[in-house]
Amino acid sequence: MKQFQPARVLTELPTQFFASLVQKVNKVISAGHDVINLGQGNPDQPTPSHIVQALQEAAAEPIHHKYPPFRGRPDLKEAVAVFYEREYGVKIDPETEVAIIFGGKAGLIEMPICFTNPGDTILVPDPGYPDYWSGVALAQAKMEMMPLLAENDFLPDYSSIAPETADLAKLMFLNYPNNPTGAVATKEFFEETVAFANQHDILVVHDFAYGAIGFDGKKPVSYLEAEGAKETGIEIYTFSKTYNMAGWRIGFAVGNPSVIEAINLLQDHMYVSMFGAVQEAARQALLQPQDCVDELVAMYESRRAALVAACHEIGWHVKAPAGSFFAWLPVPEGYTSQTFADLLLEHAHVAVAPGIGFGEHGEGYVRVGLLHTEERIREAVSRIARLEIFQKPLTT
Repeated sequence: MKQFQPARVLTELPTQFFASLVQKVNKVISAGHDVINLGQGNPDQPTPSHIVQALQEAAAEPIHHKYPPFRGRPDLKEAVAVFYEREYGVKIDPETEVAIIFGGKAGLIEMPICFTNPGDTILVPDPGYPDYWSGVALAQAKMEMMPLLAENDFLPDYSSIAPETADLAKLMFLNYPNNPTGAVATKEFFEETVAFANQHDILVVHDFAYGAIGFDGKKPVSYLEAEGAKETGIEIYTFSKTYNMAGWRIGFAVGNPSVIEAINLLQDHMYVSMFGAVQEAARQALLQPQDCVDELVAMYESRRAALVAACHEIGWHVKAPAGSFFAWLPVPEGYTSQTFADLLLEHAHVAVAPGIGFGEHGEGYVRVGLLHTEERIREAVSRIARLEIFQKPLTT
């Protein structure tokens, strides 16, 4: 069969690192082993029933069988504005400051395409969500990595970025609560970010995928809560984590009107909006009582406590994440993140995500998802304990 060669931009896309993890896990499963997969980022709970019911009822309405408005339903955008004022005290103009997007990932990948030209510089967190790299590659831009180090609470240190690099940067990705580290940002850090962005004329794109998931009674801070944030960028929010709607592929961007207009323009040419019934269900998710979100966060917090306690019992000195549904665990001496992950999968049948998959500064860690029951999490740590890697239990 004749083979057609794809465009160079496709051949230069980054390798999907986690596709290889899935293959390794499936190989062990096919050999008949019970694998506890802590390496995934896929929510394990169903979408709340009232949201599902809203979809079912809306799907029967003939109005939703037609093409929906190109730029999303106005009543969904109004719901987004209500949600942001209620949750964060931020006023949003639904007509000019909201774009409906096909999941958070799509919005993130669209940003470099909308705002950079080939060769332009984009500041990217390291470690960070690997799909940032995909958008950079599609735009044929280049990345300058911002190290996220434990000694700086996994926040970028803007003073360490060379002024000439900052002046060249057109766009910057941030993500708090953070994937993969579980770190959170403060309003003061976001105010510092606004000042840095203004000084160097940088568009800030804050990935707020885990915006609902904060622990110890602390609500994650929205970038838009910082004074002047709307002047410097946008925030991208997804329904996937807050409402367990990962398979529904819906999210939104809020913030600077010129950025929102560019997103809408690109999507005008790529899509004809999304199924109206999905938009109606999303609207109900935002406007109905948020008890389901509170219950979800409490469940993740209980799982976090179970993981940390179990790790400490076997002598694995880990720190509890402050947000997200991930924990960022240090690799024991003598291993790389990849060799440690391979060891756990092959000999304990526990899958974790090696930190190197998130960038150079992810080395030395593995990412663990709080996406199994407490019983399965404790079982995973018990299996690891039997490898006798951690010899000295912690004392309190």
